[in-house]
Amino acid sequence: MVFQDRTLVCAECGDSFSFSADDQRYHMEKGYTDPKRCSNCRQQRRSQGGGGGGGGFGGGGSRQMYPVVCADCGNNTEVPFQPTGTRPVYCNDCFQKHRGPSSY
Repeated sequence: MVFQDRTLVCAECGDSFSFSADDQRYHMEKGYTDPKRCSNCRQQRRSQGGGGGGGGFGGGGSRQMYPVVCADCGNNTEVPFQPTGTRPVYCNDCFQKHRGPSSY
């Protein structure tokens, strides 16, 4: 397949941006669709913790925290998931003790 540079319009800001032949080849090899946003809008969306693509950690946004009482030491703490009550929940220190030595 022969690729040629194309001009696309950003769905976010409406500006035109270039979708190079090399980028098109890469997108096809990875099974990606054509980009909908220019690089500036994609970067801004990433920095706000918004959407898409897989992988990375640290979306940059705030995370919902839930107050709990540690099942081991009884201290009040917060965890980044909604406890269901079916398993014990620990503070960070007790979690590290139960987790065992790090495998790094």
